[in-house]
Amino acid sequence: MSSAASQTTSSPSTAQQPLPSCAQVLMYLLRQYDVDTVFGIPGVHTIELYRGLPGSGLIHITPRHEQGAAFMADGYARASGKPGVCFLITGPGVTNAATAMAQAFSDSIPMLVISAVNRREDLGTGRGRLHELPRQQDVTRGFCVWQHAVTSAEQLPETLARAFQVMHAPRPGPVHIEIPIDLFPAPMQRPLADYRAVAPTALPAAAADTVATAAKWLGAAKNPVILLGGGAQEAGKEATALTEKLAAPVFQSLAAKGIVDERHPLCGGANLSFSNVRERIENADVVLAVATELAETDRNLVRDNYAFNGKVIRVDLDPAQLVCNANPDLAICADAKATLEQLLDALPTKDNTKAQQQTATEVEELLRGCRNEWWPGSEGRYPWVQALRDALPENGIFVTDSTQLAYNTNHALRLFQPRSHITCTTGYGTLGFALPAAIGAALASPRPVIGLIGDGGIMFTLGELAAAVEQKLSLPILVWNNSGYGEIRDFMDEAAVEQEGVNLHAPDFVGLARSFGAEGCRIDSPEQLSEAVADAFARKGPTLIEITAPS
Repeated sequence: MSSAASQTTSSPSTAQQPLPSCAQVLMYLLRQYDVDTVFGIPGVHTIELYRGLPGSGLIHITPRHEQGAAFMADGYARASGKPGVCFLITGPGVTNAATAMAQAFSDSIPMLVISAVNRREDLGTGRGRLHELPRQQDVTRGFCVWQHAVTSAEQLPETLARAFQVMHAPRPGPVHIEIPIDLFPAPMQRPLADYRAVAPTALPAAAADTVATAAKWLGAAKNPVILLGGGAQEAGKEATALTEKLAAPVFQSLAAKGIVDERHPLCGGANLSFSNVRERIENADVVLAVATELAETDRNLVRDNYAFNGKVIRVDLDPAQLVCNANPDLAICADAKATLEQLLDALPTKDNTKAQQQTATEVEELLRGCRNEWWPGSEGRYPWVQALRDALPENGIFVTDSTQLAYNTNHALRLFQPRSHITCTTGYGTLGFALPAAIGAALASPRPVIGLIGDGGIMFTLGELAAAVEQKLSLPILVWNNSGYGEIRDFMDEAAVEQEGVNLHAPDFVGLARSFGAEGCRIDSPEQLSEAVADAFARKGPTLIEITAPS
């Protein structure tokens, strides 16, 4: 063979390109599924996973605790409507994230958790390997909507396709995929460009005869009511139009807050727990409940459900939810947005200006009654709610933790757009949510974000300030400092239980914020809030604003 022939045979241009690793295909497919940001802490078991990250187009955010990673993914998902994605190490990474995953499960938030697990040869052997957790999937089984253990590299594309289908419908939540550490570097069988995402299944529309029946009932109703839940996030325009067409008051769960602009004269806000609103719902001749569980968490922890005296129409993608907490007279298993569009088309158009004015007057009176219920005992917090409304831009996202002021903002702070209210105050109801969730929301959306958390709650996840500093997020974090677990303290007093474990030593929050490289300030009057928040939005980096709570 000639020298020239030898050179031609070994030319790099004709040599076979190496096949991608499982980790590379994972990153490539995540981008195909429109993932742009992942949250995780690298560990010795995920080094080969991270080999696939550079050049993938994915942005990696490093929290300071895996619970923070999953809370960030949660906030990202709620603000964007897309799944939040976490990378976790084997064992402690999974257990550290468990609380945040359970919060997402409770609120039906799509979250993809990809964790390592020990080598296939070590699984179930009890050899005492690093991070070994016997039956790791058992830990997350109770709060995942789907799980899968990948046992060969070629399973990965199908596994991801199934995961994104599950997170799309009918009832999203966390999905956990675990991958043995020996599979991350394993070669795949095809070139990278051969792998493609699978489009999500179209959401079902309602049957025409069912829509016709619903339209007939609603069109003939004398005093209908519309109830919206968190599953109606994409149906704000249609819900508003239907409210106007029926001249019906609309009330929203805490998860639905802002889907219909709370300035709208027919919108009664998130006030489902108050007695006059309950009476109005119970005495309606037709109730249209859209994508809501009708659970005590929707009613802000009022345990007793409504005693419906009229017909109940329920719309939900999940057939199990259609009969949960209240049996419907008409069940529509379909997408909220599509169903409301169908109802709008089926209902006749008529001039109902006078009826709308009458309903607006009724809603105004109902809201006055709600205020008479929600403020006794918390009058000192009302000016702070007003100040928050002034400080939060119209398109702002408000992220709240379980803290006293947040319970008031649930009802009294009006929000104007869908995906404006991100809260953990009901549902699973954990602490430490708001700081990392606000970081996730700020990374997901160009809209301004404000976080509200208590002095007790922020101690759970305070380290995540460092992640916000790294990302240079113009993020105001309000710390409601009532010197302990104030809400629990009040409940102890009400129950005549001696206060124990609720009066806490607090650090110098402003000093701590500055030690992280964030800004910090302390205010003690509502009049100072707007300026403090405006300064925070103008700064490249987070600002911790400590609020001295009124006694």
